[in-house]
Amino acid sequence: MMMTIEPGASVRRGGSAVLEASEKTFTDMILLGPPGAGKGTQALRLVERFGIPQISTGNILREAAAQGTPLGLKADGYMKRGELVPDDLIIGLIDRRLREDDCERGFLLDGFPRTMPQAQALDGILEMMERPLNLVVALEVSADTVVERNSLRRCCLNCGATYHLKNHPPRRAGICDQCGRELIHREDDREEVIRRRLQVYDSQTQPLIHYYRANGLVRSINGELPVDEVTAILARMVEEGTRE
Repeated sequence: MMMTIEPGASVRRGGSAVLEASEKTFTDMILLGPPGAGKGTQALRLVERFGIPQISTGNILREAAAQGTPLGLKADGYMKRGELVPDDLIIGLIDRRLREDDCERGFLLDGFPRTMPQAQALDGILEMMERPLNLVVALEVSADTVVERNSLRRCCLNCGATYHLKNHPPRRAGICDQCGRELIHREDDREEVIRRRLQVYDSQTQPLIHYYRANGLVRSINGELPVDEVTAILARMVEEGTRE
């Protein structure tokens, strides 16, 4: 369970429900893994269980692209080619997001940092905020699993629901169960793009695991285990890593 401290009260064990606003508990963590490792699924479960926001630069940038903002249009070109969005388009966004009120008791970074310069920039941001990381979790999956998971994924741009044609298909082919809108096959979920993204991950993001491991922050999970089993392991890691 997560440790919580209330003003004027002794330490007690808290439940898995969202913590009261007055309680002081910090869960500042990063979820790492290649595209298709299950980061998004696990992040949503952690958000529900621990009441901390999921900060996904991918979702933020895709929303900006759909809205046609200058940042979104620029980022969209990189994402469609399976390339990383340049740091100068990302770091300022993350800095502002981590300072929002819902991050006061913790946050989960999903999809950031992806490069060493981003990790070093994040170190500087967190140092200024006096918010050191608790935990970095690395979800490990094979390249073949990554290709299958991503290439069969379908998404709803309207409500954000995600499906998998093999493991979690919609009830009606091509139609979102939640809102009834048409599902899309994102350009960055096509096999040739996925394999380029894996090459980018291996060369630029994989070194972050060694970087954070040197600071004693990394815990690894076999991301090919059943989803519920991964969730249970991950929840235990978060509870053990929470600081008061």
